[in-house]
Amino acid sequence: MVFLHSLLFSEASLVLRHAEDRKGVTLAPAVAMEEFRKAYVQLCKESGAQPQETVLQQLHELREGPGQSRLDFATQSLSVDTCRVLGKLLQDEILFTEIMLSDCMLNEEGVRHLLNGLCSNTVVKSLDLKGNNLRAPGAEALGKLLRQNKSIRSLTLEWNSLGMWEEGFSLFCQGLGANRFLQWLDLRNNQINHQGAGELALALKCNSSLRELDLRWNNIGLLGGRALLSCLHSNKTLRRLELAGNNVPSDILKAVEQAMDHNQDRQTILAENHSRTRVLSKEVFSLKEEKAKQFLDLMDTIDKQREEITRSSRTSAARVGQLQEALNERQSVMNSLKAKLQMTEAALALSEQKVHNLGELLSATKQEQASMTECQLKELRQQKQEASDRETNLLQHLSAANEKNLLLRNQVDELERRCKAQQDQLFQVKQDLTNTTAELKLRVAQAEERLEMEKKRFKQGLEDMESLRLKEVDHMTHHMEASEHSMQERIQRLEATRIGLEEELSRVKAAAFAERGQAEEELIKVRGQARLEEQQRLDHLEEKLRLMTQSRDEAQNYCLRQKQAVGEAQAKVSQVTLQTEGLKRRMEELQQDLSGKEQEKVAEVNKVRVELQEQIGHLQAERTAQEGLKEKIAALERQLKVLSSNHREALLDKESEISTLQEKLRMKEAEISRMREEEAQRASFLQNAIMAYVQGSALGALSPRK
Repeated sequence: MVFLHSLLFSEASLVLRHAEDRKGVTLAPAVAMEEFRKAYVQLCKESGAQPQETVLQQLHELREGPGQSRLDFATQSLSVDTCRVLGKLLQDEILFTEIMLSDCMLNEEGVRHLLNGLCSNTVVKSLDLKGNNLRAPGAEALGKLLRQNKSIRSLTLEWNSLGMWEEGFSLFCQGLGANRFLQWLDLRNNQINHQGAGELALALKCNSSLRELDLRWNNIGLLGGRALLSCLHSNKTLRRLELAGNNVPSDILKAVEQAMDHNQDRQTILAENHSRTRVLSKEVFSLKEEKAKQFLDLMDTIDKQREEITRSSRTSAARVGQLQEALNERQSVMNSLKAKLQMTEAALALSEQKVHNLGELLSATKQEQASMTECQLKELRQQKQEASDRETNLLQHLSAANEKNLLLRNQVDELERRCKAQQDQLFQVKQDLTNTTAELKLRVAQAEERLEMEKKRFKQGLEDMESLRLKEVDHMTHHMEASEHSMQERIQRLEATRIGLEEELSRVKAAAFAERGQAEEELIKVRGQARLEEQQRLDHLEEKLRLMTQSRDEAQNYCLRQKQAVGEAQAKVSQVTLQTEGLKRRMEELQQDLSGKEQEKVAEVNKVRVELQEQIGHLQAERTAQEGLKEKIAALERQLKVLSSNHREALLDKESEISTLQEKLRMKEAEISRMREEEAQRASFLQNAIMAYVQGSALGALSPRK
């Protein structure tokens, strides 16, 4: 009883809180009690009745006392008007969860008003009407209350006269049979005979909520006991039935006790089964959550790997852009070299034009010499006498001129040697250029082969990873389908979870196929871009080589022209004797210009070599970067293998847990089947005992009906 009252108080407090939250009003219990008292006074004035002093005093004591959720009018004599007012107040009252009206000397009309008011109440859990001598109208009102009220869990009707009026008690029993919320009923000392017990038996067959029923000190007798015992075969919720002081035979009492024990055992088994099913559902839910977390972790790792792949592609694109910029810079350097070559060609054209002008000057000097010789002949004819004196001087001058001619010839030979040395240097430079171009081509081919090998390895690794993942997914699907088919026959509640898991697996497969298609498309795009860039680089290098060959041919032609000009100059030097000194000076200037140009060419060749070395360094850096990318790819593959192994281990653990749960379910089913067999054996034993008792006793055949 104490546990029942505590349960009722807790439920009443919860209902009170819910109702107060719904109305948006949170009043203190003392204030609510004061408002109830004021409402009672106001309704009494409106109905023209005088408020009872005992009621007001009791409400005042309840306002100051600790138990403010219980309305206690026990041993207080309540008038009809007071009952009418209280019935109106209790229709919508949410403060009281327990009403005590024991020994209040209520008449039939007052009881009817109170019970009609409680029909619509949703808060009261316990009602005590002990010792009020209720009769037929009270029984009818109680039947109506039990049919309409959905909150009362405990009803005390001790020391009343409900069993004396068969029609009223039958209505009460009909209300009890229709009720689905009452759990505790006290009908002690209500003069219930065997016919009332039969009505109660019919009500108990329909009722599925009553847990305890007290029928002590009535007039049930043998027939009533048999009727109650027969109803216990269909009622499996009643745990306690008290029949002492009813002239019921001891064997029926024992059978009733056995039935109550059986119901208690059944309720405990059902409670254990409910708790176990809750535990199993929680475990299944936790398994689902763990699988979802594992799936999310796997998706996160896939996203991270995809981000790393995109980052590596971006870095490779940036490196390709840097290489393109370096190539553009080298192209600009080559263009500058071309411009310098054009400048040198223009300077050579100017030098040729100057040589032509010098030839014209030589022709003019020859004409002047001819005129001068004629004048000299005339003078020689005129000055024959002076010739003898001048011949000696002329011979001396001729010897000096011969010596000068020999010196000039030696200088011309030295110039020829220098030209040959320059030609040899140019040939060596050309050979170096051809060697460097060949080395560059070989390195480009090697780099292309390495890129293709790395692409093939990466593609092979991706295909292996995809095949492994597909095998794992297929294994998981086959295992899940087998486990679901095995569990489908025994546990139908897990069918929805299996369907959800299959849908999730299909979504995962679709997402994986979509991701694989995207990855393949990205790889195809990257390959196409790399091929285009390599083709563009090769075309650019071929164009540069073609331009270099053109510039080399032009330099060779220019050297040939210089040789021809030197030969012509030597022929002219042999003819010209007077203007040799001017020509020597001019040749020295030309030699200085040529030496400056040669130095410039050597500097440019050195620059080209330095740039080629820088290109080689960049290519080596790219190779090291590619090796770093390979190492990253290997690390990612190792991470994927570790994740796949962890996923497999987790799946194996889950499968072992599922197998253990299945074994537990099998054991529970075996226990339930064993309990059912024991219950069937007990029922058969009880039936045999009852039949033996009925056949052996004379009362079973000779007892008259009252």
